[in-house]
Amino acid sequence: MNRKRLQYKSASLNRLLMEEMNPDGYWKGELSSSALAVAVSIAALHFHDSREHKPEIQRGLNWLQQHVNTDGSFGDTVDSPGNVSTSLLVYAAVNLYAATDETTNLLRKKVRGWLVKKGIDVESDEVSRFILNHYQKDYTFSVPILTLCGLCGVPGPEAFRSVPQLPFELALLPRGFYRFLKLSVVSYAIPALVAVGIVVYKKKRSNFLWRLIRHFSIKPALKRLQAMMPESGGFLEAIPLTAFVSLSLVEAGYRNLSVVDEGIAFLKRTQRADGGWPIDVDLSTWVTTLAVKSMRSNLHAKLGEEQKDKLISHLLKCQNKVIHPFNGSRPGGWGWTSYPGSVPDGDDTPGVILALLKLGDKPEVLKAIMKGCLWLKDLQNSDGGFPTFSRGWGKLPFDQSTSDLTGHCVLALTTALSACAGGFTAAESTAIRRMIRDAISFLESKQRDDGSWIPLWFGNQQMSDHSNPVYGTARVVTYLQDTISLEMLEAGELEIIRKMVGKGQTFLQQNQNEDGSWGAALGVSGSIEETALAISALAENHSHREICDHGLTWLFNKEKEGMKAAPIGLYFASLWYFEKLYPLTFYLEAVNKLLELEPFDD
Repeated sequence: MNRKRLQYKSASLNRLLMEEMNPDGYWKGELSSSALAVAVSIAALHFHDSREHKPEIQRGLNWLQQHVNTDGSFGDTVDSPGNVSTSLLVYAAVNLYAATDETTNLLRKKVRGWLVKKGIDVESDEVSRFILNHYQKDYTFSVPILTLCGLCGVPGPEAFRSVPQLPFELALLPRGFYRFLKLSVVSYAIPALVAVGIVVYKKKRSNFLWRLIRHFSIKPALKRLQAMMPESGGFLEAIPLTAFVSLSLVEAGYRNLSVVDEGIAFLKRTQRADGGWPIDVDLSTWVTTLAVKSMRSNLHAKLGEEQKDKLISHLLKCQNKVIHPFNGSRPGGWGWTSYPGSVPDGDDTPGVILALLKLGDKPEVLKAIMKGCLWLKDLQNSDGGFPTFSRGWGKLPFDQSTSDLTGHCVLALTTALSACAGGFTAAESTAIRRMIRDAISFLESKQRDDGSWIPLWFGNQQMSDHSNPVYGTARVVTYLQDTISLEMLEAGELEIIRKMVGKGQTFLQQNQNEDGSWGAALGVSGSIEETALAISALAENHSHREICDHGLTWLFNKEKEGMKAAPIGLYFASLWYFEKLYPLTFYLEAVNKLLELEPFDD
């Protein structure tokens, strides 16, 4: 590929990226609107005060009418195929207004027709059987879905007979008991556990003894719930979770609680002008670190000192400085957004550590980085891998070690060890080296025979199992390549990493489509995101130059259609989303990585 053409492309993509920077000096991005979030928000506003919130409700109904799939279904994004959970929630929400509005009634008929084709009679117990079977033992999402349906009259008066009782009284126990009790909900769902559990208790007949215990548990459980609410009013900054909590408390008879007022205000504030809602406010911390990462060696040429200072200041403010009310984690980690409801996690924390290391080396920056590394120490699982939020449960996705996060942590810890060597104590340095060694062993054990790794929070809708081995492999390979370049690890560790990288690159090479693109696997239609990430992973190997050029040609042509984001992101309960800045940042990263290589054709 001609250097001048790559330089021109880098400059043009960088201009687009800088145009997306907000006035406060960082990136917010934009998450896709979600039919599920819209449906649950409409229901919450309806139960709170349908007359007062009529404008917001009507805008939400209009959004649903404008974005129904041609087959009458709803998916998680406007570019997603229909699924039963989202379609059922939409059906329940529009059921509240179908009797008084013919347009809404027609929408209800469309959705019902699609559900019937899927073998679900919305007037029978098939609703609960399907949802409970789909989510199995994880009640985090299945019970709220069935609760909302029941409150909206679906399937009928006896709807709550089939809704499992969430043990909200267990929210009063110390957090450490959850893992031993093997709860079917996670600590991040405590707000739903409490609010939905209370409304199910109110609506469902149950054993006298349990009713007595739960009766006396309500007041302290509500107190716990109030203590968990962030200043923004949004639990986890998530629209569906906040809406589920608000509508459940209202229907349980607690409309006047401040937690309800704050939650409803949050929902009204986060509705978009077109009537839609995203699943979460934003991923500003995550996309800001992606933007910094995408500039690679061009960072200091593209960002002025004032801009870098603003970014540093913003990221330092986002670091968690207290014991977090949701998962009890110690100070030092970073969550996905600058809003107070986000939870520190094992992907954003290494992302911020790496971004700060690129942006500056002031004492306060290095101090924050070291705290972040020690926070990761508390997160690492006994298998050597890194989970997303919780250490050691091993029962649900939130606490399972995952390869892409582990690769990210290996790079962040190794880079920090190099940059902050004098700041760590001897014991801390030894511990971090052990963390890296254990993480490398985990990655070696999780690399599949074909050379791939499977990510947790990213997938592909076209895959039968919704997995995305190209994303996972490209991410891990790139992290490990950058780790090798630091020359900080022992010879034996480097040899293991090089073997893993080679196998991963072979997988990516073998899974490039004929048109030059990459999807999740060979034969899956390509996206800008997956193609750009694969190029980044292959770029450092000169023998892959022709493969990368073929991918770049596809990207250049695809870009002419617009920088369209693909639904590759997975949120809580496997909700699909796309993010406006993913294709741009991944594309820029690939181009800049190629520009760092020699030789080039002129």
